[in-house]
Amino acid sequence: MKQYLQNKKGLVQNVFNNVYDKYDLMNDFMSFGIHRFWKKDLIMMMSPNINKKLIDVACGTGDIGKLFLEVVKNKGQVFNVDPNKRMIEQGEKRIGPLKNMTWKLGKAEKLGFKENFFDYYTISFGLRNTKDINKSIKEAYRVLKPGGRFLCLEFSKIENSNINFLYKNYSRLIPEIGKLIVGKKDPYRYLLESIDKFINQDELIEFMKKNGFKKCTYRNLSGGLVAIHSGWKV
Repeated sequence: MKQYLQNKKGLVQNVFNNVYDKYDLMNDFMSFGIHRFWKKDLIMMMSPNINKKLIDVACGTGDIGKLFLEVVKNKGQVFNVDPNKRMIEQGEKRIGPLKNMTWKLGKAEKLGFKENFFDYYTISFGLRNTKDINKSIKEAYRVLKPGGRFLCLEFSKIENSNINFLYKNYSRLIPEIGKLIVGKKDPYRYLLESIDKFINQDELIEFMKKNGFKKCTYRNLSGGLVAIHSGWKV
């Protein structure tokens, strides 16, 4: 499934070129810091074992990989992949050199790793920014080992009416906050539009099943504002 906004030439790259140096700060402002708890929930849901390999796609500045290594006491290996060079540079600067963390420029639709290589695949607030959801999930399945697990943390469709009311009203302020922190509104107008147009929880489950994943489930967080999807390659 191709996504219209994300296939407009250069749009997503330009968005992240404009926000990379304030990316983490803006995430904290927009979510009141709650995104950090969502990411911890993702790692807790994974419940990783030691001496395993994780690929974190659309890694941003490396939050997920860092949390993974903390949980496994650095007895594991992380491959951070992102399509934006500046975002990777920001992540390397922020986290510093780690012998068991590798950074790679790449897209979710074509990762450049051999098949059956990783134990865990994560994508956090990144599937929504890919050009093709189906190809991205198919590629996730390819690079995972049999017994490997796919986990996606993404904005979803709110199922709690009170939270939905608050979100709709608060979201109108996000471009203004973006202008204040980053100096531009447009990247955050894109953010809101991409969230609004993204598929719902059950539709994502169908894409996962279509591409071979088994035991597919999802868990809503914050009333469905975001959801964690899980599937296994068996």
